[in-house]
Amino acid sequence: MAFNGFEQKDFKTFQIEGLDERMEAIQERIQPKFKSIYEEIKEDLNKLAGREMHLHIAKHARRTVNPPKDTWSAYCHNKRGYKKHPHFQVGLWDDHLFIWLAFIYELPHKSDIAEKFLNEIDDIKESVPENYHISLDHMKNEATLLSETDLQEGLERFKKVKKGEFLIGRRIEATDPLLQDGDKLIKTIKDTVQTLAPLYRSSMDL
Repeated sequence: MAFNGFEQKDFKTFQIEGLDERMEAIQERIQPKFKSIYEEIKEDLNKLAGREMHLHIAKHARRTVNPPKDTWSAYCHNKRGYKKHPHFQVGLWDDHLFIWLAFIYELPHKSDIAEKFLNEIDDIKESVPENYHISLDHMKNEATLLSETDLQEGLERFKKVKKGEFLIGRRIEATDPLLQDGDKLIKTIKDTVQTLAPLYRSSMDL
């Protein structure tokens, strides 16, 4: 299916009561769009990542009562799973779309990656625009602008705290007209991956 962007209806999915009802809406409204985005970007994604990247779509399989407050797709070199590896994410909360390069707590070598990023901190600040965001917990709808973030402190936490995480990328408000323009959003996702690809490749070069 052609990708035509996201509508307000997609974001209102997270207002639907009930686990089964919300999951059905996620599967019908949002997941097909995740697949379409991947088809549009995978060629560029593979080149920028320097390896074949596979699509993973969140199943929310562990949930038995509470419906998910967000949903996402992930791009990872590993076919079987993404949580233990550096990966890219495109997903939605009820108020924004996110495009992350994600390093979450299940990474087995996250302290090594954090140390490498601490050594490259000046390069990160120089290569990543200040209007990008940093998140230290993928399970919370919280992020700060890079320009307002103590990057050193965030990376130290990522290194030392067992559940510490580090996500860097873009947040686009649900009301932004960009999200309704499929072509422009695809270009934005590609541009974001291109900006973050050197950081991804650095994390994989350990």
